[in-house]
Amino acid sequence: MPEGPTGPLAGVRVADFSRVLAGPYATMLLADFGADVIKVESPAGDDTRQWLPPVDAAGRSTYFGGVNRNKRSVVLDLTDDAGLAEARRLAASADVVIENFRPGVMARFGLDYDRVRARNPGVVYCSITGFGTGEGAALAGYDLLVQAVGGLMSITGDPDGDPTKVGVALVDVLTGQNALAGILLALRERDRTGEGQLVEVTLLQSLLSALTNQASSTLATGVPPRRLGNQHPSIAPYAVFRAADRDLVIAVGNDRQFRALARVLGAPALADDARYATNTDRVAHRDELRAELEQALAAASARQWVDELTDAGVPAGLVNDVAEAIDFAEGLGLAPVAEVATADAAASHRSVANPIGLAATPPQYRTAPPALGEHDGADWLPAPLVE
Repeated sequence: MPEGPTGPLAGVRVADFSRVLAGPYATMLLADFGADVIKVESPAGDDTRQWLPPVDAAGRSTYFGGVNRNKRSVVLDLTDDAGLAEARRLAASADVVIENFRPGVMARFGLDYDRVRARNPGVVYCSITGFGTGEGAALAGYDLLVQAVGGLMSITGDPDGDPTKVGVALVDVLTGQNALAGILLALRERDRTGEGQLVEVTLLQSLLSALTNQASSTLATGVPPRRLGNQHPSIAPYAVFRAADRDLVIAVGNDRQFRALARVLGAPALADDARYATNTDRVAHRDELRAELEQALAAASARQWVDELTDAGVPAGLVNDVAEAIDFAEGLGLAPVAEVATADAAASHRSVANPIGLAATPPQYRTAPPALGEHDGADWLPAPLVE
């Protein structure tokens, strides 16, 4: 076994019964800071091992690889007595247990919170569901479904187009971040009291919380927001615009920035036009304003405008693809990519770095995502329980 991890979570054992995205994302972030994450997989493995293409240089699923670094993988068949006994031993030895099965599945295996806590009173047990354990227990927790029923698709897309999902499983990612926060809060409380607790996170509540201003306006006015494409309901100009060669974003947040924008575009009179004098005026006349701005923007490249606007203190940027976005972050010195050596030097594992920066104890990238069952039979597994 390699030397144990270090970091603020060193010594914290995580029994990870989760799969696909929300749970594995949370446990990867924990592992980056030193937690010993033991990923429990069925004999078939996490579904995302088979979600390909795309694949990396070694032919591995990039989906699985994106959320499973720094972990150990053990295969335990919960429908088999020996596998189930091993899983119960692991849960009884863990500081954290995390799962995202449908409600009732873990209870069927004797791995629910109450029974794990009976053997392990200090356990922090995180349960991720789509819609809770009550009336929504039978609903499947798929990200696309939650984006639909949770209102996100109703505000995403062109005003006259179809409801549109976000281009990544954003609700799963948000839920994973909430799971991470809940686990850390519960571990902090355990430091004070010695007692563990149940952490419950749902996809639907994670999305509703993330709707922020759109949800608050609905609660205050009773009127649900509508799709505005890339425009903002409360700010203008704050959208995507076309320059001579490609798209850019201009995000004006106040009247001073608007005056600077008008000056850079060579149209200072726009700032004195009564239709655009204040943000409220600009929101009311956003269509006329867009036409005037794009007429001016057509005179030069998006890159030129971004440089000039940035120099003038006007927030602006190119509409990058993902590769350009990573390059952009690298150019800013943010070190967005974590690279881990593998046995095959030509196929080292690259993934997006942990977004949390700690000055004294930064995240560490120790091992590539494990092969299925790579750590079966390891001598660090807990000793058998005395029943």
